[in-house]
Amino acid sequence: MKPGYLIFTLLLCALNNSVFSQEPTKWRGPNQSGIYNETNLLDKWPESGPEILWHYNELGEGYSSPAFANGRIYVSGMEGSTGYIYTITKDGSLMWKSPYGKESQTSYPGSRATPVIAGEYLYILAARGDLTCMSAITGKLHWQINMVKDYDGRFIEWDFNETVVVIGDKLICTPGGKDHNMIALNRFNGELIWSTKGLGEKAAYCTPLLVKIGSRKLLVTHTENHILGIDAADGQLLWNHEHKNIYSIHPNTPVFYNNQLFCFSGYGQGGVLLQLNEDGSEVTKKWFRQTMDSRTGGAVVLEGKLYGSGDKSREWQCIDWDTGEMLYSSKEIGNGVVISAEGLLYFYSQRGELALVKPETKSFKVIS
Repeated sequence: MKPGYLIFTLLLCALNNSVFSQEPTKWRGPNQSGIYNETNLLDKWPESGPEILWHYNELGEGYSSPAFANGRIYVSGMEGSTGYIYTITKDGSLMWKSPYGKESQTSYPGSRATPVIAGEYLYILAARGDLTCMSAITGKLHWQINMVKDYDGRFIEWDFNETVVVIGDKLICTPGGKDHNMIALNRFNGELIWSTKGLGEKAAYCTPLLVKIGSRKLLVTHTENHILGIDAADGQLLWNHEHKNIYSIHPNTPVFYNNQLFCFSGYGQGGVLLQLNEDGSEVTKKWFRQTMDSRTGGAVVLEGKLYGSGDKSREWQCIDWDTGEMLYSSKEIGNGVVISAEGLLYFYSQRGELALVKPETKSFKVIS
């Protein structure tokens, strides 16, 4: 969220007004799919754009997305070298801010991860390895560990960047160590529940996807050169699939649809569709599409069609989920991030364009 301000508009801004819901917030929405359940949204924007309700100008530096819970907005930012959580009311007033650890001052300085709120607690991973649990009510520190010092984690090019995953009493994160590759902690006290060596590769900026298949809860993530499938109950590595690019950077959370996984990354690598067996313990490759090489923008699936943008190709693409065939593409909007609600697509390009788009049968229609 560089250069440090938050603009609130009439888009996907519904707030959960329940008091300290135990359902944790999740990266890319309630099912981690990039598809949101909000209704009664604008189906067309005024020519001047959606109405700005308010703006807040003192967030420091960062790239975090805001999280919405308990009738509040939580977002991270960096002041000096310290990361802070800013808690903001629905009308744009700061309730409190609280430090959580040292953030990145390398290229692209600022906060990285989106906070996760579960009940009365908030969790966030700082770029330099501090994993913090604080009160979501007051910001008071509850517990803290360091991924490098405590769990043999290894720094990667742009430092740690992972939005942690909460599953019941467990908190999942990826130190990327040779011994502690992915870990599950007791989210109430920070104590280790399980650890997996995985393949011993470094982390790769990926927030894991949680999939329920049969009776199993499966975690799917990217490390340096592989896609991993890990049993969320005990950390057992069930399967892996090789997936490389020249920089070992794989920030996109995989996409799950019809018991299949689409796993993709940029720099010309592209994406692969993997078929899960009935209990998630094995995968087989179904197809590969090199043009769908989104670097960081994610993808969504609507009615059997995959929507996302390329990195080298720099175009928006509609791909048939079953076959991998590209149905159509467009360069009308710059490549970037996509989410969806009420059957429409929201594009946010690297050029700063925000667009409401209808996915028609043979082309994208830019509505606003």
